[in-house]
Amino acid sequence: MYNTYSFSDVSAVIIHPSFGQYIATGAGLGSITTDMTTDRTIHDIAADGNVMVTKVRARNGTISIAIQQTSSLHQWLTKLYNYLESASTDQWAGIIVSIRTPAMAELETCTGVSFTKLPSSPRQQQGQNLTWSLIAADIQRNPA
Repeated sequence: MYNTYSFSDVSAVIIHPSFGQYIATGAGLGSITTDMTTDRTIHDIAADGNVMVTKVRARNGTISIAIQQTSSLHQWLTKLYNYLESASTDQWAGIIVSIRTPAMAELETCTGVSFTKLPSSPRQQQGQNLTWSLIAADIQRNPA
């Protein structure tokens, strides 16, 4: 028995209600990484050694998207970033990112997403990958 994983089966949809959507299925895409930022459990230890366990409900995190600098996704994200810079403030965290990974039977839905900054912009002899960093207010990981 074996399992097979293929990044080409992974798809990501990036949506902003006022700007539109982009469906990324591999062209120019290097990787997509989600990372939960807030620890879900915190332990407070008293002077006598008693431990108080706190369950934290926050599901915020980060999304890193590494893409080729000449890709259409990079161009689309740049346009979205520029649009949001001049849009009203209530639109800034309106991005939704959904990532489907069939081999792992997972669907991640990230809401309340906003940009941290523009990626670095290397210019050299060989083309490079750029990493777009985003912050999500909520990341849900569910069976697909």
